[in-house]
Amino acid sequence: MTNLLSDPCFAAILVSTADSLPSSGSGSTPEVSVRELLLDADKFSDLVVDLPTQRASIFRQLLLPLVVDALGFPADRDTWMDMFRAGSFTAEQRDVLGEYMGKHQHLFNLFDPVHPFAQVADLRTAKGETKGSALLVATAATGNNVPLFSARTEGDPLALTPAEAARWLLHTHCWDTAAIKTGVVGDPNVKSGKTTGNPTGPLGQLGVTMPIGTTLYETLLLNIPYGRTRLSDDLPQWRRRTLAGDGEDPLSTATPVWHARAARGLLDAWTWQARRIRLFPEETPDGPRVTRVLVAAGDRLDITPDIEPHTAWIIDPPSKRGTKASTRPAAKSVRPRRHTAGRAGWRGLDALLAIKAVDEDRSAAGTRKGAASSGLIRQLSEVSRLLPHRYPLRVELTGIAYGNQSAVIEDMYVDDIPLPVAALDPEGVVYGSLLEAVGQAESLATAVNHLSGDLRRAGGSEPIPWDKGQRPGDTLLHALDPVVRRLLVGLRQVGDDFEKCEQGLEAWERKAEQATWRVAETLFTSASPALFTGRRTKKDGKDHVYRLSTAEASFRRSLATILHRRAVARSARES
Repeated sequence: MTNLLSDPCFAAILVSTADSLPSSGSGSTPEVSVRELLLDADKFSDLVVDLPTQRASIFRQLLLPLVVDALGFPADRDTWMDMFRAGSFTAEQRDVLGEYMGKHQHLFNLFDPVHPFAQVADLRTAKGETKGSALLVATAATGNNVPLFSARTEGDPLALTPAEAARWLLHTHCWDTAAIKTGVVGDPNVKSGKTTGNPTGPLGQLGVTMPIGTTLYETLLLNIPYGRTRLSDDLPQWRRRTLAGDGEDPLSTATPVWHARAARGLLDAWTWQARRIRLFPEETPDGPRVTRVLVAAGDRLDITPDIEPHTAWIIDPPSKRGTKASTRPAAKSVRPRRHTAGRAGWRGLDALLAIKAVDEDRSAAGTRKGAASSGLIRQLSEVSRLLPHRYPLRVELTGIAYGNQSAVIEDMYVDDIPLPVAALDPEGVVYGSLLEAVGQAESLATAVNHLSGDLRRAGGSEPIPWDKGQRPGDTLLHALDPVVRRLLVGLRQVGDDFEKCEQGLEAWERKAEQATWRVAETLFTSASPALFTGRRTKKDGKDHVYRLSTAEASFRRSLATILHRRAVARSARES
């Protein structure tokens, strides 16, 4: 009987200085139990996952709530900083964690006949049907969900080891599609053998933003808020398993009965059981394998809680209410900000670093959309001056785009960006410099698109529509991606040094200018001779002449405005 706390279920990368833990024949990636993973969290640098979206699932559904339920939330900033500086759990904290895991170990058995972890014992349909285990695996073909270039078909059996099944089980609770779910015995909402209206898993509705540290211990701490007041019934799902009362307890996760409700707190939200699941193991010559599963409807979140720490937010303009004479204040709408597929994470740094409350106030009073950073990034901003300015903080961004009424996985978003600690201080020089560089990249892409449009007009055609085809600005942004990431890493070294920051931005502008001209040259070299004479058009009663020379002159003016440091340096040389 596989137990997540005591049996090896997760592969983790050892930090380079730690060699005290035995490896399971895989060099630097031993397979360990949750007990080893947590008690020796300072000796591991990261988890090894089957899919990047699994990392958030494992942390939220298992590691974070286990630590918080055992140790509680850090009381305040100073307590949190003391834990961070310690670099590992203290002997006392290790004892508390060990005692907690010993007390609740029976709740972490994957195939327990009464309390299987994150499942419902004896979950069944009226006819006893089950489905293939591929239903749990986001990258496997099953039903209408057929990933592009999948090497398997739905007819191919998929035998999951207990460890693999455990990881995909957690992933399903977080990211499952909103497809119709199998109706099960005991669910009063079943109609015609199925349950409809299911939302996606809760993480599928967010743009997940996870701070990542240099060790697993630091990553745990970076993802735990401090100063939180915890309600008495805010418990992880393994402590909410009431079997009696025919599912009357709305917080119980042990029966087929599910409820639509609000989360009671972070532990409830982190371990949200969005599905009722049962794994069916079978013995094989290679040991137990999971080949059949049952996935039914689970709890539904009424609304994404504002305590959700792992997403940035969009603040919509206030809505208009009632008549002109109404004295009720207009309400602003706050909703999770999802990642955009195909868009590099650094292009959203303005929202990621929307730490100043002025962003909210402007949106609340005006008509423009505002942004608010995630709770964890805001917390890091509060402690940024207490952290080493060269600390190699990373932010992992993950998300899933669903298609066909959210019933299939259409695309997956994964990015990992280095983030200078100094950029978390809105009053620091790095904060403004970084946002300036990102703004310059976007402006350069716009300038290249305008150049393309002017050249196409000079040739007698129309510009490429913004929503059709690939425009040259997209090519430029792709070329600038490694340059921006080098800038992000470089700005870790400058701290509050204005001169060093300016030197970094000058180097960025030089590289950005070179990349921009490489893209522009492809447009110029493909220009036909007719572009030299150009084309005259009339618009709004005014004559417009489009030719190669005017397009190039306009483009050069745009570059001089955007890359102002390069323009000043060039003027100084010429004078």
